[in-house]
Amino acid sequence: MLRRLTVGAAVVALSAVAAPAQAGGLPTPPGRMTVDVAGINGSGCPQGTADVAAASDSTAFTVTYSNYLAQAGAGAGGTEFRKNCQLALRIHVPQGFTYAVARADYRGFAHLQRGAFGQERANYYFQGDAQTARTTHQFSGPHSDNWQASDRTEYADLVWAPCGEERNLNVNTELRVYAGTSNPQALSFMSMDSTDGSVSTVYHVEWKTCPTG
Repeated sequence: MLRRLTVGAAVVALSAVAAPAQAGGLPTPPGRMTVDVAGINGSGCPQGTADVAAASDSTAFTVTYSNYLAQAGAGAGGTEFRKNCQLALRIHVPQGFTYAVARADYRGFAHLQRGAFGQERANYYFQGDAQTARTTHQFSGPHSDNWQASDRTEYADLVWAPCGEERNLNVNTELRVYAGTSNPQALSFMSMDSTDGSVSTVYHVEWKTCPTG
C-alpha cells in the first residue's frame, strides 16, 4: 500500500540547497513531481521514522530520518555498529518526461573518538535494472561535528527512468562505525538524522523529454 508523505521542514530545507548545474538537461517540466513510499525496510528507518517530500519546483526530493544512528564502543550492542535503510519510492512525473538522479547529498552528525572511524554507503537503482555501484565515504576520528558527503553523476552517465513505465526507484543507504584503535570505554557514533527536521538527504534530479511515436 502506497503512503504519500509530506514534511514541511524538508521542503524548506530544499530551498537552501542549490540544484545541480544543467549539463544538457532540460528545465523542470510543467506540472509537479510527487513521491510515494512503496516500501521501507531497515534497522536505520523503523516504521514511522523516515519521511519523503518533493521540492515544489520538482528539482529534487528529500528523505528525512529521525532514528538513523550507528554506534560502537562503550554501551553499544554488538549489532549497533551497522544501520541501513532500503526505500522503494514511486516517483510520479509529468507525462512525456523522464528523470534521473544527478546528485545525492547526505548529511548528519558524527562523534568519533581518536582511532575510530565511520562510513556512509549508498546506491540507488530503478526496479528491474542492475544496481549502481555502491559509493563509500569515510570519516576518521577525532571528529565531533556535522558531516556531509555528495555523490554526483556526470550527465553522460545518468541512468534515466524508463519512459512510459512506472518503476520504483530503490534507494539504499548504510552507516557503519568501527571502534578501531580507540579507547574501548569510549563511545563513537554517526547519525543521518535530525531532531528538528533541518537535516535531510537531498536527491537532485535532471529531466528530459521522452521520444514520441
